[in-house]
Amino acid sequence: MTDHAQLAKELFLKGYNCAQAVACAFCDITGCDIDFSARMASSFGGGLGRLRETCGVVSAAALVLGIVKGYDDPADREAKKQHYALVSEFAERFKAENASINCRELLTLAGLAPESGGEPEQRTEEFYRKRPCPRLV
Repeated sequence: MTDHAQLAKELFLKGYNCAQAVACAFCDITGCDIDFSARMASSFGGGLGRLRETCGVVSAAALVLGIVKGYDDPADREAKKQHYALVSEFAERFKAENASINCRELLTLAGLAPESGGEPEQRTEEFYRKRPCPRLV
């Protein structure tokens, strides 16, 4: 059995963004290959394109849940209700453990002053050391 959390952390430390690290760590479950998973999740890093909104970890978890347990019949209201409840449960558990599901707030709680937009930061030892992201993925 794959240790998804450890694999996600390793992928993040290799340079994948937070959402990519999570989505790629679950390739064995989703059946998606790593290149597709990385592309699919690439927009969600940094809280949606570095806007510092919903944490990329949460967004990628929702993607994985959609692939594995999502619904595909738009008329199936019960399936939609059950799926949204599953995503909501995950988000609430994440928030209970980390105080927020918002990238900006998570970074602020870690003592950082997160900037929105602009170029991604250079991945250095300092970058990884000061951020909560390796632990969150």
